[in-house]
Amino acid sequence: MTLPTPSVEYFLLCPMLIVFGIAVVGVLAEAFLPRNIRYVSQVTLALGGLIAAFAADIVVSRSLPASGRSGVLGAVAIDRPTLYLQGTVVLVALLAVIFIAERTNVAATANKVKVAAGVSTASGLDAFTPQASAVPGSDAEREAERAGAAQTELFPLLMLSVGGMMVFPAANDLLTMFVALEVLSLPLYLMCGLARHRRLLSQEAAMKYFLLGAFSSAFFLYGVALIYGATGTLLLPGIRDALAAHGDSSMALVGVALLSVGLLFKVGAVPFHSWIPDVYQGAPTPITGFMAAATKVAAFGALLRVVYVALPPLHEEWRPVLWAIAILTMAVGTVTAVNQADVKRMLAYSSVAHVGFILTGVIADNHAGLAATLFYLVAYSFSTVGAFAIVGLIRNSDGVEDATLSHWAGLGQRSPIVGVMLSMFLLAFAGIPLTSGFISKLTVFQAAAQGGAVPLVIIGVIASGVAAYFYVRVIVLMFFTEPTDDTPQVVAPGILSKIAIALCAAITVILGIFPQPLLDLADHAAQLLQ
Repeated sequence: MTLPTPSVEYFLLCPMLIVFGIAVVGVLAEAFLPRNIRYVSQVTLALGGLIAAFAADIVVSRSLPASGRSGVLGAVAIDRPTLYLQGTVVLVALLAVIFIAERTNVAATANKVKVAAGVSTASGLDAFTPQASAVPGSDAEREAERAGAAQTELFPLLMLSVGGMMVFPAANDLLTMFVALEVLSLPLYLMCGLARHRRLLSQEAAMKYFLLGAFSSAFFLYGVALIYGATGTLLLPGIRDALAAHGDSSMALVGVALLSVGLLFKVGAVPFHSWIPDVYQGAPTPITGFMAAATKVAAFGALLRVVYVALPPLHEEWRPVLWAIAILTMAVGTVTAVNQADVKRMLAYSSVAHVGFILTGVIADNHAGLAATLFYLVAYSFSTVGAFAIVGLIRNSDGVEDATLSHWAGLGQRSPIVGVMLSMFLLAFAGIPLTSGFISKLTVFQAAAQGGAVPLVIIGVIASGVAAYFYVRVIVLMFFTEPTDDTPQVVAPGILSKIAIALCAAITVILGIFPQPLLDLADHAAQLLQ
């Protein structure tokens, strides 16, 4: 038997190769550079690498034929949807690096006294523990805090995760998709446990995420094995052809069900959502924003590729199941968010509800639904990153992040700009007109109605109405309630963070007023999967 000679299309893969290359260089920098220059070096590497990857993404898209191309013996599909989603992940990661790199030391003098007394305090906006390997509250941790140590390993970990997220929606066979799933997940498990404050809560969140993620990966891999047994191939087009030729065998159906568990876990759909509120609350806020946006983009990209490329012959089998999951996701996410007392947990359940809205576009199973889903992912990503960036600025008198909703009374009166920007993101989540969220929901609901899912659209509209209550509740609390002694302060971020937050807010408004350019781009990108 003659094995095919492997070929690597380096030009087509260069956006992903740049990101992985920067991750490797970052690891070497951690090993060999002096500690005092690691931070600047890592931030420069990460920002430069992501900018280069985005530029490469544009260059590849301009030279790509209309039909797209495959690489690495068909294991990777480089086409318009892939490049669209990869560009989105890179832009979200670029913003995330800016927020993760924030090291504003606005309370250094007061903190030195408190640290000497054995009290753990914040140094400005540094959201990460100075020494991950130290036991929370130990002398080693206090010594690292006193010395001003910083976790620079975050940046190569982030770049590795971004690389996995870029491969995930591009994977054209199930084994490559599984490897990408693990590459994007493992760094996230680590980064979730590195919060500077509430260290035990952060480590608990990381452990929950790791254990549940391992279970979901096992389901995914078992599903891959069953699908291979039923079809004799791991390539998505080959699976489609085999299913069309041999019909829907029970082994293939079980394999698809198990495969779906892994994908739906990553997007956070009910009933695979239990990790989201705990992990979003316990993880460092910049990591929470990155996960909430970029992971959804990558996971939905992989889900779309599986559904539209491999599973058209099983259309009648998977669509009713996704109907049920979408309804449950919208209902559970919306109802549970209503009674949350922590802003991060409220946004976590809000993200679950948004997964249901995005699934509505997937269920439409038409070109309009695919284009609407791609638009929704971009619009939601920027609003989410901006919202969590602002939540990370709100601190109590000890410099610890304060996301307790009852403490936010009068916050908008004390810090009007921060209150207005956060309100803008919340209104976008609610789907209020003149925001990107309104256009996103309108397009997915229109596509679902065209695809015959009118009852699902009605449920989505009702869920959106209920969701508006808990978003508006936060706005009312910030602006129409008098401040109290518990009202937290807003720490001023650095110039890059200010620009990044302003950019997220501007995109949220621009996509609500002038959405057509992005709608056209999404429509253009959606053509190839149909």
